[in-house]
Amino acid sequence: MSISWGYSPKIEKYIPLADFPADKYLIIAQQAIENLGWNLSHISETGIIAYTSVSFQSYSEEISIRIHGNFAVFKSECVGIQMFFNDYGKNDVNLDLFFHEFEYIQYHLKDIWDEKLLHFHQLIANQDDTYFEKAPLTAKNRIKNFLYLFLPQKGYLVTPILIWLNAFYFIFSILFIAIVFENRSDQSLISEVITNAYLNLGSNSRELVLEGQYWRLITHQFIHLSISHVFFNMYALVYIGLMVEHKLGSKNFILLYILSGVCGGLLSLMFHPIGIMAGASGAIMGLFGAFLAMVLSNAFERSANKALLLSTILVTAIMLLNGFVGERVDNSAHLGGLISGFTLGYLLFNETILNKHWTLKLRYTSVAVITLMVAGLILWFTPNYQIRRFNELQFAFEQNSFDFNKVYNIPYDLSKEEKVLYIKKYGIKIWQKNKVIVNEMRKLNLPAKENYRRDFDDKIANRASKIALLLYKEYVEDTTRYRNEMEQLTDEINTIRLEAGSSEYKW
Repeated sequence: MSISWGYSPKIEKYIPLADFPADKYLIIAQQAIENLGWNLSHISETGIIAYTSVSFQSYSEEISIRIHGNFAVFKSECVGIQMFFNDYGKNDVNLDLFFHEFEYIQYHLKDIWDEKLLHFHQLIANQDDTYFEKAPLTAKNRIKNFLYLFLPQKGYLVTPILIWLNAFYFIFSILFIAIVFENRSDQSLISEVITNAYLNLGSNSRELVLEGQYWRLITHQFIHLSISHVFFNMYALVYIGLMVEHKLGSKNFILLYILSGVCGGLLSLMFHPIGIMAGASGAIMGLFGAFLAMVLSNAFERSANKALLLSTILVTAIMLLNGFVGERVDNSAHLGGLISGFTLGYLLFNETILNKHWTLKLRYTSVAVITLMVAGLILWFTPNYQIRRFNELQFAFEQNSFDFNKVYNIPYDLSKEEKVLYIKKYGIKIWQKNKVIVNEMRKLNLPAKENYRRDFDDKIANRASKIALLLYKEYVEDTTRYRNEMEQLTDEINTIRLEAGSSEYKW
Protein backbone atom coordinates (compact mmCIF):
# COMPACT_ATOMS: atom_id res chain seq x y z
CA MET A 1 0.00 0.00 0.00
CA SER A 2 1.39 3.36 -1.06
CA ILE A 3 1.05 6.32 1.33
CA SER A 4 0.57 9.79 -0.13
CA TRP A 5 2.18 12.75 1.62
CA GLY A 6 1.56 16.48 1.50
CA TYR A 7 -0.66 19.19 2.90
CA SER A 8 -3.57 17.78 0.92
CA PRO A 9 -2.59 14.14 0.22
CA LYS A 10 -3.83 12.83 -3.09
CA ILE A 11 -3.12 10.35 -5.86
CA GLU A 12 -3.46 11.17 -9.55
CA LYS A 13 -3.24 8.69 -12.42
CA TYR A 14 -3.33 9.54 -16.12
CA ILE A 15 -5.01 6.89 -18.25
CA PRO A 16 -4.49 7.14 -22.02
CA LEU A 17 -7.80 6.62 -23.80
CA ALA A 18 -6.34 5.90 -27.26
CA ASP A 19 -9.35 4.84 -29.35
CA PHE A 20 -11.61 4.31 -26.31
CA PRO A 21 -14.52 6.85 -26.43
CA ALA A 22 -14.56 9.31 -23.54
CA ASP A 23 -18.32 8.94 -22.97
CA LYS A 24 -18.00 5.16 -22.64
CA TYR A 25 -15.16 5.61 -20.16
CA LEU A 26 -17.31 7.91 -18.01
CA ILE A 27 -20.25 5.47 -18.18
CA ILE A 28 -18.07 2.70 -16.79
CA ALA A 29 -16.57 5.06 -14.18
CA GLN A 30 -20.06 6.11 -13.05
CA GLN A 31 -21.17 2.51 -12.66
CA ALA A 32 -17.96 1.62 -10.76
CA ILE A 33 -18.58 4.52 -8.35
CA GLU A 34 -22.15 3.38 -7.75
CA ASN A 35 -21.07 -0.23 -7.21
CA LEU A 36 -18.45 0.85 -4.66
CA GLY A 37 -21.06 2.78 -2.69
CA TRP A 38 -19.42 6.15 -3.25
CA ASN A 39 -21.72 9.18 -3.40
CA LEU A 40 -21.97 10.63 -6.90
CA SER A 41 -21.83 14.43 -6.71
CA HIS A 42 -21.51 15.61 -10.33
CA ILE A 43 -21.36 14.18 -13.81
CA SER A 44 -20.97 15.97 -17.13
CA GLU A 45 -19.38 15.31 -20.51
CA THR A 46 -15.94 16.25 -19.14
CA GLY A 47 -15.90 14.30 -15.92
CA ILE A 48 -17.27 12.95 -12.65
CA ILE A 49 -16.96 13.93 -8.98
CA ALA A 50 -17.89 11.60 -6.11
CA TYR A 51 -17.17 11.21 -2.39
CA THR A 52 -16.28 8.15 -0.39
CA SER A 53 -17.86 7.38 2.95
CA VAL A 54 -16.35 9.01 6.05
CA SER A 55 -13.35 7.06 7.33
CA PHE A 56 -11.27 7.44 10.48
CA GLN A 57 -8.12 8.18 8.51
CA SER A 58 -9.27 10.97 6.26
CA TYR A 59 -12.92 11.83 6.87
CA SER A 60 -13.92 11.15 3.23
CA GLU A 61 -12.04 11.55 -0.06
CA GLU A 62 -13.07 13.35 -3.20
CA ILE A 63 -12.89 11.12 -6.27
CA SER A 64 -12.74 12.88 -9.62
CA ILE A 65 -12.35 11.54 -13.15
CA ARG A 66 -11.76 14.27 -15.72
CA ILE A 67 -11.30 14.03 -19.48
CA HIS A 68 -8.30 15.99 -20.73
CA GLY A 69 -7.78 15.54 -24.46
CA ASN A 70 -7.00 11.89 -25.02
CA PHE A 71 -6.50 11.14 -21.31
CA ALA A 72 -8.75 10.36 -18.36
CA VAL A 73 -7.30 11.69 -15.09
CA PHE A 74 -8.29 9.78 -11.97
CA LYS A 75 -7.74 11.61 -8.69
CA SER A 76 -8.45 10.64 -5.08
CA GLU A 77 -7.89 13.53 -2.63
CA CYS A 78 -8.50 13.81 1.10
CA VAL A 79 -11.19 16.28 2.13
CA GLY A 80 -10.46 16.78 5.84
CA ILE A 81 -7.34 17.84 7.75
CA GLN A 82 -4.70 15.11 7.70
CA MET A 83 -2.58 14.54 10.77
CA PHE A 84 1.10 13.95 10.01
CA PHE A 85 0.50 15.13 6.41
CA ASN A 86 -0.32 11.70 4.99
CA ASP A 87 -3.42 9.80 3.87
CA TYR A 88 -2.60 6.51 5.63
CA GLY A 89 -2.79 4.80 2.22
CA LYS A 90 -6.50 5.50 1.78
CA ASN A 91 -6.15 7.15 -1.64
CA ASP A 92 -4.12 4.23 -2.94
CA VAL A 93 -6.83 1.83 -1.75
CA ASN A 94 -9.45 3.92 -3.59
CA LEU A 95 -7.37 3.73 -6.75
CA ASP A 96 -7.12 -0.07 -6.57
CA LEU A 97 -10.82 -0.48 -5.79
CA PHE A 98 -11.84 1.74 -8.68
CA PHE A 99 -9.75 0.02 -11.37
CA HIS A 100 -10.66 -3.45 -10.15
CA GLU A 101 -14.34 -2.53 -10.38
CA PHE A 102 -13.76 -0.75 -13.72
CA GLU A 103 -12.47 -3.92 -15.37
CA TYR A 104 -15.39 -5.94 -14.02
CA ILE A 105 -17.99 -3.45 -15.29
CA GLN A 106 -16.32 -2.99 -18.68
CA TYR A 107 -16.80 -6.69 -19.38
CA HIS A 108 -20.44 -6.84 -18.22
CA LEU A 109 -21.64 -3.74 -20.08
CA LYS A 110 -20.42 -4.79 -23.51
CA ASP A 111 -23.87 -5.98 -24.61
CA ILE A 112 -25.88 -2.90 -23.57
CA TRP A 113 -23.69 0.00 -24.73
CA ASP A 114 -26.38 1.67 -26.85
CA GLU A 115 -28.86 1.83 -23.96
CA LYS A 116 -26.21 3.17 -21.55
CA LEU A 117 -24.98 5.76 -24.08
CA LEU A 118 -28.49 7.09 -24.64
CA HIS A 119 -29.16 7.38 -20.93
CA PHE A 120 -25.77 9.03 -20.31
CA HIS A 121 -26.24 11.73 -22.95
CA GLN A 122 -29.75 12.45 -21.68
CA LEU A 123 -28.30 12.79 -18.17
CA ILE A 124 -25.50 15.22 -19.04
CA ALA A 125 -27.60 17.35 -21.39
CA ASN A 126 -28.64 19.71 -18.57
CA GLN A 127 -25.54 19.43 -16.38
CA ASP A 128 -23.30 22.41 -15.57
CA ASP A 129 -19.95 21.60 -17.12
CA THR A 130 -18.33 24.52 -15.27
CA TYR A 131 -19.01 22.86 -11.89
CA PHE A 132 -15.40 21.71 -11.70
CA GLU A 133 -14.47 25.37 -11.12
CA LYS A 134 -16.97 25.59 -8.24
CA ALA A 135 -16.31 22.28 -6.52
CA PRO A 136 -15.20 22.29 -2.84
CA LEU A 137 -11.56 21.46 -3.53
CA THR A 138 -11.16 23.88 -6.45
CA ALA A 139 -8.79 26.18 -4.58
CA LYS A 140 -6.78 23.20 -3.34
CA ASN A 141 -6.24 22.08 -6.92
CA ARG A 142 -4.41 25.33 -7.65
CA ILE A 143 -1.80 24.50 -4.98
CA LYS A 144 0.83 22.82 -7.13
CA ASN A 145 3.35 22.43 -4.31
CA PHE A 146 3.95 23.39 -0.69
CA LEU A 147 5.29 26.87 -1.56
CA TYR A 148 2.02 27.78 -3.28
CA LEU A 149 0.34 27.74 0.14
CA PHE A 150 2.14 31.01 0.92
CA LEU A 151 1.49 32.80 -2.39
CA PRO A 152 -1.59 35.08 -2.76
CA GLN A 153 -3.63 34.21 -5.82
CA LYS A 154 -7.18 34.40 -7.14
CA GLY A 155 -9.60 32.86 -4.66
CA TYR A 156 -6.79 32.49 -2.14
CA LEU A 157 -5.65 36.04 -1.49
CA VAL A 158 -6.22 36.86 2.19
CA THR A 159 -5.23 33.50 3.70
CA PRO A 160 -1.51 33.60 2.74
CA ILE A 161 -1.32 37.26 3.79
CA LEU A 162 -2.67 36.32 7.23
CA ILE A 163 -0.12 33.50 7.42
CA TRP A 164 2.72 35.92 6.70
CA LEU A 165 1.42 38.46 9.22
CA ASN A 166 1.13 35.85 11.96
CA ALA A 167 4.55 34.40 11.18
CA PHE A 168 6.31 37.79 11.08
CA TYR A 169 4.64 38.96 14.29
CA PHE A 170 5.63 35.73 16.03
CA ILE A 171 9.27 36.26 15.04
CA PHE A 172 9.05 39.90 16.16
CA SER A 173 7.56 38.77 19.50
CA ILE A 174 10.43 36.36 20.12
CA LEU A 175 12.99 39.06 19.35
CA PHE A 176 11.16 41.59 21.53
CA ILE A 177 11.09 39.24 24.53
CA ALA A 178 14.77 38.36 23.99
CA ILE A 179 15.64 42.08 24.05
CA VAL A 180 13.59 42.56 27.23
CA PHE A 181 15.57 39.83 28.99
CA GLU A 182 18.84 41.12 27.53
CA ASN A 183 18.29 44.54 29.11
CA ARG A 184 17.03 43.23 32.44
CA SER A 185 19.64 42.82 35.16
CA ASP A 186 17.32 40.90 37.51
CA GLN A 187 16.31 37.61 35.87
CA SER A 188 13.89 36.68 38.66
CA LEU A 189 10.13 36.60 38.19
CA ILE A 190 10.46 35.32 34.63
CA SER A 191 6.74 34.64 34.24
CA GLU A 192 5.92 38.23 35.23
CA VAL A 193 8.43 39.62 32.74
CA ILE A 194 7.02 37.46 29.93
CA THR A 195 3.44 38.38 30.81
CA ASN A 196 4.23 42.10 30.73
CA ALA A 197 6.08 41.65 27.43
CA TYR A 198 3.06 39.99 25.82
CA LEU A 199 0.80 42.70 27.23
CA ASN A 200 3.03 45.30 25.57
CA LEU A 201 2.76 43.33 22.32
CA GLY A 202 -1.05 43.51 22.44
CA SER A 203 -2.34 40.32 24.06
CA ASN A 204 -5.89 40.14 25.42
CA SER A 205 -6.54 41.03 29.06
CA ARG A 206 -9.87 41.45 30.82
CA GLU A 207 -8.69 44.27 33.07
CA LEU A 208 -7.08 46.29 30.27
CA VAL A 209 -9.89 45.78 27.75
CA LEU A 210 -12.50 46.82 30.31
CA GLU A 211 -10.39 49.89 31.01
CA GLY A 212 -10.86 50.90 27.37
CA GLN A 213 -8.04 49.17 25.46
CA TYR A 214 -10.49 47.57 22.99
CA TRP A 215 -7.84 47.32 20.28
CA ARG A 216 -6.48 44.29 22.12
CA LEU A 217 -9.47 42.29 20.84
CA ILE A 218 -7.86 42.56 17.38
CA THR A 219 -4.13 42.55 18.16
CA HIS A 220 -4.30 39.41 20.31
CA GLN A 221 -5.29 37.45 17.21
CA PHE A 222 -1.78 37.89 15.78
CA ILE A 223 0.14 36.90 18.92
CA HIS A 224 1.27 33.31 19.52
CA LEU A 225 3.05 31.95 22.57
CA SER A 226 5.11 29.11 21.07
CA ILE A 227 6.21 27.55 17.79
CA SER A 228 3.64 24.76 18.13
CA HIS A 229 0.95 27.36 18.87
CA VAL A 230 1.55 29.31 15.67
CA PHE A 231 2.24 26.19 13.56
CA PHE A 232 -1.00 24.36 14.32
CA ASN A 233 -3.08 27.52 14.04
CA MET A 234 -1.59 28.29 10.62
CA TYR A 235 -2.01 24.66 9.59
CA ALA A 236 -5.74 24.89 10.33
CA LEU A 237 -5.97 28.34 8.71
CA VAL A 238 -4.53 27.08 5.42
CA TYR A 239 -7.01 24.20 5.30
CA ILE A 240 -10.11 26.26 6.06
CA GLY A 241 -8.87 29.19 3.98
CA LEU A 242 -8.63 26.97 0.91
CA MET A 243 -12.18 25.78 1.50
CA VAL A 244 -13.87 29.06 2.43
CA GLU A 245 -12.16 32.10 0.89
CA HIS A 246 -12.89 31.39 -2.78
CA LYS A 247 -16.53 30.66 -1.93
CA LEU A 248 -17.17 33.52 0.50
CA GLY A 249 -15.02 36.15 -1.21
CA SER A 250 -11.84 37.75 0.11
CA LYS A 251 -13.54 40.85 1.59
CA ASN A 252 -16.12 38.83 3.49
CA PHE A 253 -13.41 36.34 4.48
CA ILE A 254 -11.20 38.93 6.22
CA LEU A 255 -14.24 40.60 7.80
CA LEU A 256 -15.42 37.28 9.19
CA TYR A 257 -11.92 36.38 10.39
CA ILE A 258 -11.47 39.61 12.36
CA LEU A 259 -14.99 39.71 13.83
CA SER A 260 -14.90 36.05 14.87
CA GLY A 261 -11.58 36.69 16.56
CA VAL A 262 -13.07 39.69 18.36
CA CYS A 263 -16.08 37.67 19.56
CA GLY A 264 -13.81 34.83 20.64
CA GLY A 265 -11.67 37.31 22.56
CA LEU A 266 -14.75 38.78 24.24
CA LEU A 267 -15.97 35.40 25.44
CA SER A 268 -12.44 34.56 26.54
CA LEU A 269 -12.15 37.56 28.82
CA MET A 270 -15.50 36.63 30.39
CA PHE A 271 -14.02 33.35 31.61
CA HIS A 272 -10.50 34.59 32.38
CA PRO A 273 -10.46 37.35 34.99
CA ILE A 274 -6.66 37.22 35.12
CA GLY A 275 -3.81 36.36 32.80
CA ILE A 276 -3.26 36.96 29.11
CA MET A 277 -5.07 35.46 26.13
CA ALA A 278 -3.55 35.28 22.66
CA GLY A 279 -3.76 33.42 19.37
CA ALA A 280 -5.68 33.17 16.11
CA SER A 281 -7.69 30.12 17.14
CA GLY A 282 -10.89 32.10 17.84
CA ALA A 283 -10.76 33.65 14.36
CA ILE A 284 -9.94 30.29 12.75
CA MET A 285 -12.77 28.54 14.57
CA GLY A 286 -14.98 31.33 13.24
CA LEU A 287 -14.03 30.28 9.71
CA PHE A 288 -14.94 26.68 10.55
CA GLY A 289 -18.28 27.94 11.89
CA ALA A 290 -18.84 29.92 8.69
CA PHE A 291 -18.02 26.86 6.58
CA LEU A 292 -20.57 24.82 8.54
CA ALA A 293 -23.14 27.55 7.87
CA MET A 294 -22.29 27.51 4.17
CA VAL A 295 -22.56 23.72 3.94
CA LEU A 296 -25.90 23.76 5.78
CA SER A 297 -26.99 26.43 3.29
CA ASN A 298 -26.25 24.00 0.43
CA ALA A 299 -23.22 25.88 -0.83
CA PHE A 300 -22.26 22.76 -2.80
CA GLU A 301 -24.01 19.84 -4.40
CA ARG A 302 -25.91 17.53 -1.99
CA SER A 303 -23.35 14.69 -1.84
CA ALA A 304 -20.50 17.17 -1.52
CA ASN A 305 -22.37 18.98 1.26
CA LYS A 306 -22.86 15.71 3.14
CA ALA A 307 -19.19 14.74 2.91
CA LEU A 308 -18.02 18.22 3.86
CA LEU A 309 -20.50 18.52 6.72
CA LEU A 310 -19.40 15.24 8.31
CA SER A 311 -15.69 15.90 7.83
CA THR A 312 -15.95 19.48 9.15
CA ILE A 313 -17.97 18.42 12.20
CA LEU A 314 -15.36 15.76 12.97
CA VAL A 315 -12.44 18.16 12.59
CA THR A 316 -14.19 20.84 14.65
CA ALA A 317 -15.07 18.33 17.37
CA ILE A 318 -11.45 17.17 17.54
CA MET A 319 -10.25 20.76 17.87
CA LEU A 320 -12.74 21.50 20.65
CA LEU A 321 -11.94 18.22 22.43
CA ASN A 322 -8.27 19.11 22.33
CA GLY A 323 -9.22 22.38 23.99
CA PHE A 324 -11.03 20.58 26.81
CA VAL A 325 -8.25 18.08 27.56
CA GLY A 326 -5.22 20.20 26.67
CA GLU A 327 -3.43 22.48 29.08
CA ARG A 328 -3.51 26.25 28.62
CA VAL A 329 -5.96 26.00 25.71
CA ASP A 330 -8.54 28.78 25.56
CA ASN A 331 -11.68 26.85 24.68
CA SER A 332 -13.90 29.83 25.46
CA ALA A 333 -12.26 31.67 22.55
CA HIS A 334 -12.80 28.57 20.37
CA LEU A 335 -16.51 28.44 21.22
CA GLY A 336 -16.96 32.19 20.87
CA GLY A 337 -15.29 32.16 17.47
CA LEU A 338 -17.22 29.10 16.28
CA ILE A 339 -20.66 30.42 17.26
CA SER A 340 -20.05 33.95 15.97
CA GLY A 341 -18.48 32.61 12.76
CA PHE A 342 -21.50 30.39 12.12
CA THR A 343 -23.95 33.26 12.69
CA LEU A 344 -22.06 35.93 10.76
CA GLY A 345 -21.08 33.49 8.02
CA TYR A 346 -24.72 32.53 7.50
CA LEU A 347 -25.64 36.20 7.10
CA LEU A 348 -22.79 37.00 4.73
CA PHE A 349 -23.30 33.96 2.51
CA ASN A 350 -27.07 33.80 2.14
CA GLU A 351 -29.07 36.29 0.11
CA THR A 352 -32.39 34.71 1.13
CA ILE A 353 -33.05 34.52 4.88
CA LEU A 354 -36.41 33.61 6.44
CA ASN A 355 -37.84 33.35 2.91
CA LYS A 356 -37.03 37.01 2.22
CA HIS A 357 -34.36 38.61 0.04
CA TRP A 358 -31.75 40.47 2.07
CA THR A 359 -29.68 43.09 0.28
CA LEU A 360 -25.93 43.16 0.79
CA LYS A 361 -26.27 46.41 2.74
CA LEU A 362 -28.85 44.86 5.07
CA ARG A 363 -26.67 41.81 5.67
CA TYR A 364 -23.60 43.95 6.46
CA THR A 365 -25.72 46.07 8.79
CA SER A 366 -26.99 42.94 10.55
CA VAL A 367 -23.42 41.67 10.99
CA ALA A 368 -22.36 45.00 12.50
CA VAL A 369 -25.38 45.21 14.82
CA ILE A 370 -24.97 41.63 16.08
CA THR A 371 -21.26 42.11 16.73
CA LEU A 372 -21.80 45.41 18.57
CA MET A 373 -24.65 43.94 20.63
CA VAL A 374 -22.56 40.94 21.68
CA ALA A 375 -19.61 43.19 22.51
CA GLY A 376 -21.79 45.64 24.44
CA LEU A 377 -23.51 42.95 26.52
CA ILE A 378 -20.28 41.16 27.39
CA LEU A 379 -18.41 44.36 28.24
CA TRP A 380 -21.35 45.65 30.31
CA PHE A 381 -21.96 42.52 32.38
CA THR A 382 -18.35 41.37 32.82
CA PRO A 383 -17.00 42.65 36.15
CA ASN A 384 -13.77 44.59 35.94
CA TYR A 385 -11.72 42.94 38.66
CA GLN A 386 -8.56 44.87 39.48
CA ILE A 387 -6.45 41.78 39.97
CA ARG A 388 -3.22 43.14 38.49
CA ARG A 389 -3.19 45.97 41.02
CA PHE A 390 -4.08 43.50 43.79
CA ASN A 391 -1.16 41.27 42.80
CA GLU A 392 1.18 44.25 42.93
CA LEU A 393 -0.03 45.13 46.43
CA GLN A 394 0.10 41.48 47.49
CA PHE A 395 3.71 41.25 46.34
CA ALA A 396 4.62 44.35 48.37
CA PHE A 397 2.78 42.91 51.39
CA GLU A 398 4.74 39.65 51.18
CA GLN A 399 8.06 41.48 50.77
CA ASN A 400 7.33 43.49 53.89
CA SER A 401 6.30 40.34 55.76
CA PHE A 402 9.60 38.73 54.78
CA ASP A 403 11.54 41.75 56.08
CA PHE A 404 9.73 41.43 59.42
CA ASN A 405 11.63 38.20 60.06
CA LYS A 406 14.71 40.33 60.66
CA VAL A 407 13.37 41.32 64.10
CA TYR A 408 13.88 37.70 65.20
CA ASN A 409 17.54 37.85 64.24
CA ILE A 410 18.73 41.11 65.75
CA PRO A 411 22.54 41.30 65.75
CA TYR A 412 23.95 40.79 69.27
CA ASP A 413 26.57 43.50 68.89
CA LEU A 414 23.97 46.30 68.64
CA SER A 415 23.33 48.61 71.56
CA LYS A 416 19.93 48.75 73.24
CA GLU A 417 19.03 51.98 71.42
CA GLU A 418 20.09 50.46 68.09
CA LYS A 419 18.03 47.33 68.76
CA VAL A 420 14.98 49.45 69.57
CA LEU A 421 15.39 51.39 66.32
CA TYR A 422 15.93 48.09 64.48
CA ILE A 423 12.60 46.72 65.81
CA LYS A 424 10.86 49.99 64.98
CA LYS A 425 12.17 49.88 61.41
CA TYR A 426 11.60 46.18 60.63
CA GLY A 427 8.65 45.65 62.96
CA ILE A 428 6.32 48.53 63.69
CA LYS A 429 6.86 50.48 60.45
CA ILE A 430 6.70 47.30 58.34
CA TRP A 431 3.24 46.44 59.62
CA GLN A 432 2.08 50.04 59.41
CA LYS A 433 2.94 49.83 55.71
CA ASN A 434 1.07 46.52 55.39
CA LYS A 435 -2.04 47.98 57.02
CA VAL A 436 -1.97 50.79 54.46
CA ILE A 437 -1.63 48.13 51.72
CA VAL A 438 -4.67 46.23 53.06
CA ASN A 439 -6.69 49.47 53.06
CA GLU A 440 -5.65 49.98 49.41
CA MET A 441 -6.80 46.44 48.66
CA ARG A 442 -10.24 47.22 50.11
CA LYS A 443 -10.74 49.92 47.47
CA LEU A 444 -10.34 47.37 44.66
CA ASN A 445 -13.08 45.37 42.96
CA LEU A 446 -11.99 41.76 43.51
CA PRO A 447 -13.39 38.22 43.05
CA ALA A 448 -14.02 35.92 46.02
CA LYS A 449 -10.57 34.32 46.12
CA GLU A 450 -8.73 37.65 46.21
CA ASN A 451 -11.20 39.05 48.76
CA TYR A 452 -10.48 36.06 50.96
CA ARG A 453 -6.74 36.64 50.61
CA ARG A 454 -7.14 40.32 51.46
CA ASP A 455 -9.09 39.43 54.63
CA PHE A 456 -6.39 36.91 55.49
CA ASP A 457 -3.71 39.60 55.10
CA ASP A 458 -5.77 41.93 57.30
CA LYS A 459 -5.96 39.36 60.10
CA ILE A 460 -2.24 38.68 59.89
CA ALA A 461 -1.37 42.38 59.76
CA ASN A 462 -3.45 43.18 62.85
CA ARG A 463 -1.85 40.46 64.96
CA ALA A 464 1.68 40.85 63.62
CA SER A 465 1.57 44.62 64.25
CA LYS A 466 0.62 43.89 67.88
CA ILE A 467 3.54 41.45 68.16
CA ALA A 468 5.91 44.10 66.75
CA LEU A 469 4.62 46.67 69.25
CA LEU A 470 4.95 44.26 72.18
CA LEU A 471 8.44 43.31 71.09
CA TYR A 472 9.31 47.01 70.92
CA LYS A 473 7.98 47.54 74.44
CA GLU A 474 9.90 44.51 75.66
CA TYR A 475 13.20 45.97 74.50
CA VAL A 476 12.39 49.50 75.69
CA GLU A 477 11.28 48.31 79.16
CA ASP A 478 13.87 45.54 79.28
CA THR A 479 11.26 42.99 80.41
CA THR A 480 9.78 39.61 79.42
CA ARG A 481 6.26 40.20 80.69
CA TYR A 482 4.83 40.43 77.16
CA ARG A 483 6.01 36.98 76.11
CA ASN A 484 2.74 35.15 76.88
CA GLU A 485 0.71 37.68 74.93
CA MET A 486 3.12 37.45 71.97
CA GLU A 487 2.93 33.65 72.03
CA GLN A 488 -0.87 33.81 72.09
CA LEU A 489 -0.86 36.13 69.05
CA THR A 490 1.61 33.83 67.28
CA ASP A 491 -0.70 30.85 67.92
CA GLU A 492 -3.61 32.82 66.47
CA ILE A 493 -1.56 33.56 63.33
CA ASN A 494 -0.67 29.88 62.94
CA THR A 495 -4.35 28.93 63.33
CA ILE A 496 -5.34 31.47 60.67
CA ARG A 497 -2.71 30.03 58.31
CA LEU A 498 -3.97 26.48 58.91
CA GLU A 499 -7.56 27.52 58.22
CA ALA A 500 -6.46 29.27 55.03
CA GLY A 501 -4.61 26.12 53.92
CA SER A 502 -7.82 24.07 54.16
CA SER A 503 -10.07 26.72 52.62
CA GLU A 504 -11.63 26.41 49.17
CA TYR A 505 -10.00 29.76 48.40
CA LYS A 506 -6.49 28.64 49.29
CA TRP A 507 -3.77 29.91 46.99
